Amino acid sequence: MSNTETRPAVQRCGASPEGAAAPRVEVLTPRDVPLGGPRAMTVRRTLPQRARSLIGAWCFADHYGPDDVSVSGGMDVAPHPHTGLQTVSWLFSGEIEHRDSLGSHAFVRPGELNLMTGGHGISHSEVSTARTTILHGVQLWVALPEAHRHTDRDFQHYVPSPIALPGDRAAEGGAVGDGAAEGGPVGEARVFLGSLAGGTSPVPTFSPLLGAEIILEPHATVCLGIDPSFEHGVLVDRGEVRMAHTLLNPAELGYLAPGNGTLELTNTTDSAARMVLLGGTPFGEQIVMWWNFIGRSHEDIAQAREDWMTGSRFGEVTGYDGDRLPAPELPNAPLKPRGQAR
Repeated sequence: MSNTETRPAVQRCGASPEGAAAPRVEVLTPRDVPLGGPRAMTVRRTLPQRARSLIGAWCFADHYGPDDVSVSGGMDVAPHPHTGLQTVSWLFSGEIEHRDSLGSHAFVRPGELNLMTGGHGISHSEVSTARTTILHGVQLWVALPEAHRHTDRDFQHYVPSPIALPGDRAAEGGAVGDGAAEGGPVGEARVFLGSLAGGTSPVPTFSPLLGAEIILEPHATVCLGIDPSFEHGVLVDRGEVRMAHTLLNPAELGYLAPGNGTLELTNTTDSAARMVLLGGTPFGEQIVMWWNFIGRSHEDIAQAREDWMTGSRFGEVTGYDGDRLPAPELPNAPLKPRGQAR
């Protein structure tokens, strides 16, 4: 839903009160991960990593592109399983065909949310279409809390409307806050999960979450009201973005702990900046994540792998031209939980 206010209030971040420290931002740098094959797509992964496993229930973040599919070969991920999680697909350019064992046949397009719930078990395939020339987007996972991790499989599609973001622009030759123009739209947000800037997604979640794409004009600053009980992450797609006084480069993810009611974002470049804002209450549970499964123990994962290899539990994907993906071998050592327990 769009913010219907004609003159929405502008949040003022300003300087921290005297003696108060500026919010501390933890910068998570990505690592390159090839998806396999001689012309493999390479993704930039910021979650999970040693420094941080989750942001709220967000437990996995891959950022890819812009890839020329005539060179990279595009995306062709054969049927594969998921348990204990939801997948969130969000594109900036290109088109991906989705098929799953629920019977869903849908297309992922820029600015449109595709959310698939694995729960007790689902399988799906993802293939970039012939209409795609440049493939560019993010693939995100949400861990399901213990009370819901065996929920039924599900698939939802939602197209959020853009929300104008008021803020400040730097005056020519100056900096934001130094002769800046104030109050006019300086960008837009598309809220695909949760609520932000007067917009609310109707898509239900199993834990409090926020997911939004934000675009800022050159040298613009916006101050967003955020839920102080949430932890937040800003994943920069393009441009250089200052998040609460910390500069983030493309593909970096900035983390902000709970306790902040506002978030200031500044585009420091001469062209539009784009980022994805993620948030949620601290998950409070430890998880075991291996391959495409999320459980709570090594035994959970081993059982899911066996069920996939024996053909039970996950259903069949129809319409994909090819074999399904076999599960890799489990490591010799027992899988250990990660994340912060209450």
